[in-house]
Amino acid sequence: MTTQPRPLLKLTSVSTAAGINVISPASFAAVDRFDGGIQRLRQLGFTTHLGKHTQTRGPLFFAGSPEERLADLHAAFADPATALVAAARGGYGSNYLLEGVDLALITQHPKPFFGYSDMTGLQLHLLDQLGLPAFHGPMVAADFYLEDGVHLASFQSALAGAPYTLGPDEGLRTLRPGSASGTLYGGCLSILVSLLGTPWEPSTEGKLLFLEDLAAKPYQIDRMLWQLRHAGKLEKIRGIIFGEMLECESPGAPADLLENTILSALADLDIPIAIGLRSGHVSRQNVTLIFGVDAELHAAEEAQLNLLQSAVQS
Repeated sequence: MTTQPRPLLKLTSVSTAAGINVISPASFAAVDRFDGGIQRLRQLGFTTHLGKHTQTRGPLFFAGSPEERLADLHAAFADPATALVAAARGGYGSNYLLEGVDLALITQHPKPFFGYSDMTGLQLHLLDQLGLPAFHGPMVAADFYLEDGVHLASFQSALAGAPYTLGPDEGLRTLRPGSASGTLYGGCLSILVSLLGTPWEPSTEGKLLFLEDLAAKPYQIDRMLWQLRHAGKLEKIRGIIFGEMLECESPGAPADLLENTILSALADLDIPIAIGLRSGHVSRQNVTLIFGVDAELHAAEEAQLNLLQSAVQS
């Protein structure tokens, strides 16, 4: 079913002296990583606020019950003392929040929401339903705690509303040449696939699609691309950018098996394809992307992704 993209909600540009609300919509974080990430945010100048259940451990692998995690999400957006919301980590569990999200509340208090991995479904739901730009970028206990975990240039540009360009320095390289433009959209491949057949299916038509994942073998990547194709989610897309695809190899297999698998799975799509962009599950310097903004991909001898539209305004 074709859906018209919603106009982006107007967000205010964010300085590094702003308040940041840290929540755990899915799993709880390791204490040392969480504390290290909070310390790094404070070193950057942010004033940190924690959700009531951000550090709750359990039940199971969750950071509190769905009701508790949802309450923290709503409180983070409504909090007048903070200008942005950041996930502590991914893990699993934010899908349980989808049914109860108060869209009216978030429309009244729109803020940049940073996350990736398990946050993909939640971020795309808010983008598709409200036009809230999705900041696919570093998380507190997954990236900020690391000395070299955050690509500060893209993080700061995204918050300041400045257009920016990503290329070989951020790992991007060409798999199939060509140029394309469109609305940047996507996230964690396995999460996108998990949303198929639900009320929260991703709306990919006409998009410049970004896909990334962690520790999925090439045959599993092929299977997920096959599923997206037969669900109609690769129809009319403008181009595809794959992430670093960290640990997505098969032991003993040729080093180029993943790239050849992708080219085989997408052989009949007449679109440019790039790979290697370090956003999401990455080895270092997690790049911030903004889903919902206009972007253009140039896949030539050197690949380049230009984010053309600001998601915030001063």
